[in-house]
Amino acid sequence: MNAVKNSTATGTTATAERSRRYRGRFAPSPTGLLHQGSLVAALASWLDARSHGGQWLLRIEDLDGPRNVPGAEDAILGTLDDLGLTADGPVLRQSQRHQFYREALDSLRSAGLAYRCTCSRSEAPGVYSGRCRLHPPPPGAAAWRFAMDPGDCIEFEDAIQGHCRFAAGQLGDPVIFRRDEVAAYQLAVVVDDAAQEITHVVRGADLLDSTPWQMRIGAALGVPALSYAHVPLVTEPDGSKLAKSRGAAAVADLPPAGALTLALQLLGYEPPDGLGNETPPHILDWALAGWPPRALGGRKTIAIVP
Repeated sequence: MNAVKNSTATGTTATAERSRRYRGRFAPSPTGLLHQGSLVAALASWLDARSHGGQWLLRIEDLDGPRNVPGAEDAILGTLDDLGLTADGPVLRQSQRHQFYREALDSLRSAGLAYRCTCSRSEAPGVYSGRCRLHPPPPGAAAWRFAMDPGDCIEFEDAIQGHCRFAAGQLGDPVIFRRDEVAAYQLAVVVDDAAQEITHVVRGADLLDSTPWQMRIGAALGVPALSYAHVPLVTEPDGSKLAKSRGAAAVADLPPAGALTLALQLLGYEPPDGLGNETPPHILDWALAGWPPRALGGRKTIAIVP
């Protein structure tokens, strides 16, 4: 819990202030240029924050050093600026926050909610069996997992996907610290959302299944509960995962107005003729007046325009 306290405001006053304001975020990884699927998530999170009169923040999730592409962060931030999606505060970078992740791990260990695991991916495909939880491995290099209550049932209302219910026993125990002593996504995102005082998370539906893990990790660290909305995942026309090469071209090779208009179509809007010829601020104002589009609700995937 110290990691969260050291990286966020504390006390009754700070908690009260947090409950009165909306703070959203967009958190891309600098593993390539901004693709169309990521733009859809960024635009949805920006629109939701602005529709609530809230703030919109940026975070660069750059913990996976070998996969980071030189220059990608600057390109992503530049693209967002060109589109009129400007953050309301400084950019937070995960690569500068190892201390806070370690403190969060120590807190979970002290509470008996984290355990060492030496299973490889080939040994633990799919839902983790909890083998190392039942039979602790010998000393040495190991990952750390968060100990879910196998009898737990996690339920929440998603603003787009509706009522969601997950059985912890069908989820398994997530890795929260890798064997190379780098924080894993499921822990880092909880600590960082607390640090930025995020209240609402709008992101792609591919992360819907991660939400119950993050909710339970957050509760164990004593951070306030968040509100969630998962927008449809953008796919290729055949339903396969969006290729980065195609997605990058869909954003970087289009003028800002064209990229925004396409993203709005993927979110379920019906842009009027000529909207793609307007400036980004005009397009964003038009979209804000109609947020959220009725066609958005309940879909988990949406194919990109062929």
